[in-house]
Amino acid sequence: MSQILKKRYAWHMAHPLARIIDQLKREPSRTGSIIITVFGDAIVPRGGSVWLGTLLRFFETLDIDSSVVRTAMSRLAADGWFEREKVGRNSFYRLVQRERQTFDIATRHIYGAPTSDWTGRFELLLIGNAGDRDSAREALKNAGFGSPVPGVWVAPSGAPIPEEAARAIRLEVSAEDEAGRRLLSASWPLERTAGAYLKFMKTFEPLRGWIDRRGQLSDADAFTARILLIHHYRRVVLRDPLLPTALLPKDWPGRAAREICGEIYRRLLGASEQWLDRHGTNGAGPLPKAGAELRRRFAQG
Repeated sequence: MSQILKKRYAWHMAHPLARIIDQLKREPSRTGSIIITVFGDAIVPRGGSVWLGTLLRFFETLDIDSSVVRTAMSRLAADGWFEREKVGRNSFYRLVQRERQTFDIATRHIYGAPTSDWTGRFELLLIGNAGDRDSAREALKNAGFGSPVPGVWVAPSGAPIPEEAARAIRLEVSAEDEAGRRLLSASWPLERTAGAYLKFMKTFEPLRGWIDRRGQLSDADAFTARILLIHHYRRVVLRDPLLPTALLPKDWPGRAAREICGEIYRRLLGASEQWLDRHGTNGAGPLPKAGAELRRRFAQG
């Protein structure tokens, strides 16, 4: 066990953040996915490049060995997500420019205001059997598209279409509320998504209560909590098409989950950014400050 976790032993049994970390450790290895969360949530707003040592310092709080992190970073770089720059013995990783669209779409999906108006229309994409079909399918899933039948992808009108699916045949179709509900029930596993939202709220409600009772977390704990909050939330919301209210059940838990996530995020943001101010480094020195758009995340629609 790392020295950081040993220092936390006194609150380990009671602190909700410790329980969230324990839950994470019981899941299959998700180091690469957490790295993606760190970049999308915290590094991209500060320029998109970071020293490997900054990442290792964070992952130490999760008791994830540095060799595991290094291996995950190497795999992500080999898969085309990041490019590495060596300066002496130090490694710096930058998000590859062509992946910025993927991150930008995900950012809007995770932090943007929910759709309020229903136009009665859907985007319909027809994907052929070209060699890039698999990458198009994954990009469409991550952009919130559903698939009622193989080769056909659908989302509410106006949904951004990822670059990987730019060659798809694009149609716009109309659907009345009842027809729209049948289409969405065939396209997305809404019951499973609802269950995932409920699990998310059960996991993070104790953390919200802890902050309400005891005030702000330390900078290090706030950054860890922020990353794990978004890591769990994005795994649900990126599979949620964020359908208009008219097409959703009245008790749809996605609304409450977003409110809880946004409230906790806003409470953690200041202290977590202070952690980055002290420990975040890129090839030029300390990470630049984030722009004003960071403070607008989870704004009320």
